[in-house]
Amino acid sequence: MIKSFISGNTAIAEGAITAGMRFYAGYPITPASEIMEYLAEKLPRIGGVAMQFEDEIASINAAIGASWAGAKSMTATSGPGFSLMLEALGLAVITETPLVVVDVMRAGPSTGVPTKTSQSDIMQVRYGAHGDYVIPVFAPWSAQEAYDLTIKAFNVAESLRTPVILLSDAIIAHLWESVLVADPGEVEIINRKKPSVPPNLYLPYKPDDDLVPPMAVFGEGYNVLVESLVHDERGFYKQDKTTYRNLVNRLINKVLSKIDSIFEVETYYSDDYEYLLVSFGSTARSALAATRALRKSGIKAGLLRLKTLWPLKLEVLEKYCGEAKKVFVIENNTGKLLYDIERVTEDSKAVSLPLLDLEIPEPKDIVEGVKKWL
Repeated sequence: MIKSFISGNTAIAEGAITAGMRFYAGYPITPASEIMEYLAEKLPRIGGVAMQFEDEIASINAAIGASWAGAKSMTATSGPGFSLMLEALGLAVITETPLVVVDVMRAGPSTGVPTKTSQSDIMQVRYGAHGDYVIPVFAPWSAQEAYDLTIKAFNVAESLRTPVILLSDAIIAHLWESVLVADPGEVEIINRKKPSVPPNLYLPYKPDDDLVPPMAVFGEGYNVLVESLVHDERGFYKQDKTTYRNLVNRLINKVLSKIDSIFEVETYYSDDYEYLLVSFGSTARSALAATRALRKSGIKAGLLRLKTLWPLKLEVLEKYCGEAKKVFVIENNTGKLLYDIERVTEDSKAVSLPLLDLEIPEPKDIVEGVKKWL
């Protein structure tokens, strides 16, 4: 391991390189631009390609194409650009294309405040594209975690043949911290499965027992179909109910069947809390400071920090929330994670503390919000 003092954006870029990413496609957008700037300088030195395209639509489509050419691929953007990527994100889902998309959140709606932070894209990264699907979403709270979760995002994308979202924000993007960057061989890197049958027997969408089909790419001698319509195991369009149900259910279940390895949380003061704070991303840093302040004032508080925002393992949330007298959901938006916590708590047990702030919310605001309710 090499200890480097780098920003969250640089940590994402380094994590992608460690994971084996060799094609980056993007369009400049604050506060994600440094990812592309860093990769434009470094990727060519290691045999990779970083390209700026005319817009975010072209960027994600190029990344999808590069993945089908055999390269681990990534694109990065912020809210307005992510909105433009959603149609192609659905394409990546139904074609089962391994892909990592980084969304560095900023204040919105629309152009909003480009240089300021937010946590308002939770619903967009989960449900923005139409149709039924589940896309894993990871949310780092530090530069080190931005590095680590980027590697995890690629491993999940490659092992499950699915797009994966890394949901950062402007605070994490521009936060400089010490990060341990791995040398080759020091961390587990997962690559997509390749076919074990000869080309004449290969069906591009026939799954193994883990519900994931082996993936042949262009130029390997296999007949590959990349079909956005509902398709059978060969890749041919079929509009019957059975084909539709089988495909959609498999796309969802291949992800949900791995929820134990996808879903991650971290707890603080989980042995004796009476009141639980739930948070994620940069706001969780303030929530942890607030938890410590509350405990110093005699209030037994604990913190549950979500590293995975989707899919959620509800029994884990039920366990921690069930042990609390009150659950305070701390987020830098108008209250979106609240809906998930309400699903696993008794009536009126979950309390929303929405902190609409263009900077990282201050711990004192969280402390005051909790004490007001108590």
